Amino acid sequence: MAQRSGVSILQRFEALPIIIVFVLLLLLFMYRAPEVFLAPYIYTTFLSTLPPLILLAAGLTFVIGAGEIDLSFPSIIAFSGFVFAVLFKEYDLGWIAVVAGLASGILVGFLNGIIIAKIGIPSFMTTLGTQFFWAGMATVLSGGKSYALRGVEESSVWQWIVGRPFASASTPWLQELSIQGLWTAIIVGFLWLILTRHRFGEHAMFIGDSNDVSRVVGIDVDREKIKIFTLMGFLAACAAIILTLENKNFFGNQGQGYLLTAIASVLIGGTSIFGGQATIIGTVFGCFIIGMVEAGLVASGLTGAWVRTVQGLIFLVSIIFYMYADEPQRRQALFANLRSLGRLGGVRATEEGGVRR
Repeated sequence: MAQRSGVSILQRFEALPIIIVFVLLLLLFMYRAPEVFLAPYIYTTFLSTLPPLILLAAGLTFVIGAGEIDLSFPSIIAFSGFVFAVLFKEYDLGWIAVVAGLASGILVGFLNGIIIAKIGIPSFMTTLGTQFFWAGMATVLSGGKSYALRGVEESSVWQWIVGRPFASASTPWLQELSIQGLWTAIIVGFLWLILTRHRFGEHAMFIGDSNDVSRVVGIDVDREKIKIFTLMGFLAACAAIILTLENKNFFGNQGQGYLLTAIASVLIGGTSIFGGQATIIGTVFGCFIIGMVEAGLVASGLTGAWVRTVQGLIFLVSIIFYMYADEPQRRQALFANLRSLGRLGGVRATEEGGVRR
């Protein structure tokens, strides 16, 4: 009875298994590196560095939940970041530059959706191609140059998007709190409502289960896929603007480090790689695990290749734990296989004993 009750609790609360993993890791790092993880500065740093990753992973949650993949968002970050930076710096367009940067990301995402849904090219091939294309466009248009946004912290754009609202506070760590964490929480909260309470999220999960069944029940699969990839483009553009403003600089390769970490965050969080099941809350905690693990391992004294080795082990254990805690059919199959192996081992031992006698 206790086991059944535990299983029902894990299934009743969204993303509870990955939250447990997060808490255990946090307690471990608090024990191993208390000077870092018992101080507030590491958490204010997370609030200023993780928002781009969280936005990208939230968009990928819809994409992967719908049974698709998007490999192009790093180049959307580069292209949208360039559009924003050049209009902001060279033409002093302020908020118009923000709108243009967002529009460029929406356009790229929309074109991805059109190619995938209307032309019928698989999302892997489409976004792999557009990844190279838009990254090349960003390099060609920028001439390979970076754009330093000197004095950007004086603008209303910087103040409202990544500003420090408590900069004048007497407490040092409060001075470092960034407002981008608030905007990210609002966007992610809205996306959670869309995924769990709106028919768009329901349609995305139906499509992830089966395109054919989705069409039979009346879902316009092509239209929904275009919406999903357009949303991904918009969120990648948001991440690009936040990155450019936070760094006060535009780099042509500023999005290249997010591809694997964003995908890992989504899968660690519990979204099924096969589609049909997704969780925004799990994705957010997956992002925090991604961000916390490297800092925690380095603070604990591990360096070099050991950091990557332990990172990979933690990610793999997290995914396995979530899968078998949240999906009872997989857990039952695992236990059945273990019992079968046990019985097979017992039979072999009996046969060997008989032969020896």
